[in-house]
Order: sequence, then C-alpha cells, then structure tokens
Amino acid sequence: MNSPQITIVGAGIGGLTLGIELRRRGFDVQIWEATRELREVGAAVALSANATRFYLERFGLESELAAAWAEVDGLIHRDGRTGRIVGRHHTRSSYREQFGAPYVGIHRADLQRILAGAFGAEGLHLSKRVITIDDDGPRATLDFEDGDSAQADLVIGADGARSTVRKLMLGYDFALYSGASASRGIVTPEALSELPDPEAIQFWMGPGAHLLHYPIGSGEQNFFLVQRCPAPWPHKSWVVPVEEGSPLEGFRDWHPAVVQMITAVPVTERWGLFHRPPLSRWSRGRITLLGDAAHALVPHHGQGANQSIEDAIVLADPGMFDRHLSWIHGFRADTEIPDDAAGGTWLSAVCPATFCRAVSCAAHQH
Repeated sequence: MNSPQITIVGAGIGGLTLGIELRRRGFDVQIWEATRELREVGAAVALSANATRFYLERFGLESELAAAWAEVDGLIHRDGRTGRIVGRHHTRSSYREQFGAPYVGIHRADLQRILAGAFGAEGLHLSKRVITIDDDGPRATLDFEDGDSAQADLVIGADGARSTVRKLMLGYDFALYSGASASRGIVTPEALSELPDPEAIQFWMGPGAHLLHYPIGSGEQNFFLVQRCPAPWPHKSWVVPVEEGSPLEGFRDWHPAVVQMITAVPVTERWGLFHRPPLSRWSRGRITLLGDAAHALVPHHGQGANQSIEDAIVLADPGMFDRHLSWIHGFRADTEIPDDAAGGTWLSAVCPATFCRAVSCAAHQH
C-alpha cells in the first residue's frame, strides 16, 4: 500500500507543525508556500501549554526552543492608569505543575525557523501561490500562479486568516470587523526602566483599551495595544499607516510604564482586527482547513497559534482512523456527505473526521 500524497498549503506555524507530525507518522507530505522566503506575519506569539507540550514531548525541540523563547512567570492584570494589580495568576513553576508544560513568548520568525528546520527542505516549496484547486478527478489538482501544478489525495489549507484555500472551497470570503484596532511593537529591556514584573505576561486595562505585553527569548517585550475604535473601520485595507506617535493619543494619563513602552519604538501602522464568521463545515471532498483558515480569532484572544497547533496534532492523530473503520471502505473522497446508513456521520466543523476518511480511502485506492 502506497502512502497517500498529502498537500499542505501554507508554511506558517500550523502548516509546518502538521507537516512535521504527519512525517513522524510516515506520510508523504508536501508543503506549498506562496512567499519567496519563510517570513511569519506579525511580531511575536504567546504559546500556552496546550501547544508547547507537543513541541517538547513529541518533536524533541526543547533545546532549540529554549534558546529562542522566554518562559513567562505568571499572568498579571493591572489598572492601566494606576498600575494597581487587579489579579495575579500562577508563577512559572505553578503553571508547569498544573498544566504540564510552559507558557512562553517567542518571536514568530524564530518559531517558524525552528519548525522549518525540523521539517527539512525536502518537500517544502516556496514561491508557489495557489490560484485554483480542481477536486473533480481521481485526485485533487492544485494550479499555481507560476503555471506549475501538483496533485494530491488530500489538501489542507493552512494559509491563514486570508486563506486562498478557504475562499476556493467556499466560493466567498467574508470577514467581520471586531470594533477594535491595534498597534504593536517590540521594545528592548533597556528602554523599559518603569516596567514592573518584566518576566510576566501583563494586561493593563482602561476605558475602551488595553495593553498586552510579554517577554520573548531575546529579553525584549512584545506589546499589543488595543483600542475599541474606530467604528466602523473606514479603510479597505486591514493595515493602514499612521503618524508616528499617534498611538499615545488617549494614553497620556496612563501609568508611566505604559507610556514608556508605547513610545519607545516607532509605531507607524495600525491594524483593524477582523474575525471570520463561524463555518458550518471546515471540509469539502478532499479539501479541509486548519487554524486561522478555519476559525480565525482576533490576535489579542491569545489562542490563534495555539489552536492551529492543536488542529495539526488532532488532524494527524491515528486514533481518528479507528473511529471510522466500520464504514471507511465505502467512502469516496469526492463524496461530500457520507451515508448515515453505511455507518458514517457528517461532523460539522470537525475536520479530523474528513481528514481521516480521505487519507484512509486514498491509501486503499493506491
């Protein structure tokens, strides 16, 4: 029996994690990435135990990651103006003890570099922007902007919040403005003399706004400044230029640590924070979605990257195969809805089921 050909579109955190886990399980995996070089969108990412445990326990990346991330020493909520502590949760050690893995901050580029190294150069294709996917034949066919094409038994769209695979699968691309926008930056520790508890992840809260920040492996602080304005979002682009110093407006009377942080580096862009309406299904035929392509969150909810990592692990879980063995032999990969009479059920918004059905079917076909 030949291994089915699995294609992942997108070499971000979720796509690379899935590629590594599928390779570990012996699958033939190809990753197609639109950009010329691997470069993550965004500055840094906070990873909680529901994600870090897999990198440490399954992938054996502890030494590489420990050199690049900072383990967070608790979560602190503060009054944004006075600095008074409103709530304090966990320490570094108590978090590990309760959840079995660390909570960390890491630059996205460092995480992507480490994951790309773990996956390897073979099977990782850059400058390959997908423009169409034809799922009508015996295999799915992907056409790329440069004129090349590829075939696959299963296609996973891991290409982010603005997913091309999602749009091709659904035929539309809706996004909803959350009513909030944000600025962000990375600040060296030398510029933050007013900052208390620099090793913690902290929320400074005030009327209509908050500042989130946490340390990353370089010792710097990654910050995300969120304001509930403007409403509605007046721009066609999600990211717009702003005058340097404009993020300070509305924060001049906040705690000196907040003012110091948001003025320490030039901030010249502002992001409208958009999310996607929930889908009734994440899969169709041989195509499924992962991470932000399936269920995009606004960044300050803090679980976008973590959920893409969880998606990857669940999609590759061999236990999912066993749940469908009673009817899997009768499933055709180009049939959208399995027949209940044959023992199958359609699990809306649960892509692992479709993943396992399509992979197992493809394996039996080869």
